Amino acid sequence: MAGATIVMFAAALAVNELLFTRLEFAPGINWIYLPAGVRLLSTLLFAEAGAVGLLLVSWAVCFLVFFPNDPIRSFAGGILGSASPYLVYLLMQRRFGLHASLSNLTPARLLSCALAYSIASPLLHHVWFGLFEHKPGLVRSFLAMATGDLCGTITVLYSAKMMLSLFAPRHRPV
Repeated sequence: MAGATIVMFAAALAVNELLFTRLEFAPGINWIYLPAGVRLLSTLLFAEAGAVGLLLVSWAVCFLVFFPNDPIRSFAGGILGSASPYLVYLLMQRRFGLHASLSNLTPARLLSCALAYSIASPLLHHVWFGLFEHKPGLVRSFLAMATGDLCGTITVLYSAKMMLSLFAPRHRPV
C-alpha cells in the first residue's frame, strides 16, 4: 500500500506539472494541486501504510525537486505533507468510521474530508513558515495553498469515489 501511494503521488505530481505549471503560486503551492488529493485519498484508503508512503515520496520530492538546497525545509516538508492527511484521516475515522472502499463516505462527507484537509495542510505548513522561515505574505500563500489543495482534493476524491462505485460489487436481492 505504501508503494501504491508512492506511485499515485508521483503520477499526480507529473500530471499536475504537465497541466497546471502556469498556476503555480510558489514552489510546491499551486492553485490546483492534484497531489493534495492523492495525499488524502491514500490515507483514507490505506491508513498508516498510506502515510508512510506519503512520507517517503514527500521527502524524495522535497529533497530532489522542490528544495534540493534546503535540507531542513525538505525534511520538515515531508513530515508536514504526510502528517496533515493522516490527522484528517484519524478525525474522519473517529467521526464517520471509514471503510477502505470509501463506500460509507457520501458526497457530503467527502466534501467534509476535503475541506478539513485543505485547511489542515496549509495551516501546518504555514505555521512552520511563520515560526521557522519567517516568510512574508503568509496570508496570501495560505489562501493559494488552501484553494489549490481543495481543488485538487475534490478532483481526486470524487474521481476515486466514482471509479470505486463503478467497480464495487453489487448486492443482488435474493
